Amino acid sequence: MSARDFDCIVIGAGVQGSFTAYHLAKHGKRALLLEQFVLPHSRGSSHGQTRIIRKAYEQDFYTQMMEECYHLWSQLEKEAGVKLYRQTGLLLMGPEKGRDFQLFKNTMHRNKIPTVTLEHAEFSQHIPQVNRYPGDGAIVDTTAGVLYADRALKAAQDVFRSLGGVIKDGEKVTDIKPGPLVTVTTVSSVYRAKSLVITAGPWANTLLSHTGLQLPLQAVKINVCYWRERTPGTYSVENRFPCFIHVEVDGVEHHIYGLPSNEYPGLMKVCYHMGSETDPDERDRQTDRSDIEIVSRYIAARFPGLVPVPAVVESCMYTVTPDHHFVLDRHPSHSNIVIGAGFSGHGFKFGPIVGKVLGELALGQVSSYDLSPFRIRRFPSHSKSAL
Repeated sequence: MSARDFDCIVIGAGVQGSFTAYHLAKHGKRALLLEQFVLPHSRGSSHGQTRIIRKAYEQDFYTQMMEECYHLWSQLEKEAGVKLYRQTGLLLMGPEKGRDFQLFKNTMHRNKIPTVTLEHAEFSQHIPQVNRYPGDGAIVDTTAGVLYADRALKAAQDVFRSLGGVIKDGEKVTDIKPGPLVTVTTVSSVYRAKSLVITAGPWANTLLSHTGLQLPLQAVKINVCYWRERTPGTYSVENRFPCFIHVEVDGVEHHIYGLPSNEYPGLMKVCYHMGSETDPDERDRQTDRSDIEIVSRYIAARFPGLVPVPAVVESCMYTVTPDHHFVLDRHPSHSNIVIGAGFSGHGFKFGPIVGKVLGELALGQVSSYDLSPFRIRRFPSHSKSAL
């Protein structure tokens, strides 16, 4: 096999692509991981220091996938010799009789996720730093916590390299030619492989256009906000403050979520789970701050120990599907091209299991999981040929 021939090429070295390459290398395959930007970078969706990891979900299939995912994260910790996870618990809040809160609660109970329900009297005793509204329920997923994202991404890439994997960064893909051997042309070289996996985040449709396919993917810019504690440590990991998700907040369309102060001492990460549509190549031109205003009002009402003006605002991108579920599937016309896309702002924690599944599809194997919620055919009006 020449230096430009591989068993599989993976385009996009975010968390999903890096774990796909990692799993392929574990199967003894010669894999190439291509990234358009110089690593590490902050242009996509996988950068930043922290993410929430949780089993609390509205759908059984996500909760069930997370069972194995925790084991795979633990395995990577051992292989890389790096701490990637800190257990904090996840506080889920929302109108007790509301649809979203009940879906979360029922899914957790049905799947026997370890939980603690906080009644009104107990809530102020255990979590005095938050104003709980009348009618709100509160349940804690005790298995949840914080993933150290930048560290995790580097760990997956380091293990991939140690297994003989090849990473080429700063190599933007300019063309893809499908066939029994897929040919991938970059700004500086041409590579061939028996299979191709596309995990390019908001650039997925740009690449898929070379294969005659367009998916209903929307790129949105997220303002990642950090809010100053009035008294340092009030909402800190050391003070045992949990991650949280608040659903159905005062008529707001999307969830608000937060992580305890940790990565920036004295600052707590609290964000709105959506942003404004953007061109991924012009992300920083998108200046809409309406999401920040929503969170500011929320903090003023619910988190008295935070200053309701963001101290730091960073940028990230979500690539969102219409139903907010992932795309994990083979190309409808080219079975040796596999697509992982549309992770909709909640995909990072699934990196190890997504990588495993995409690797299985690239190797022509039967998937470990029922992928029907993630199939392209659920978008019949959007998945036709773009040629």
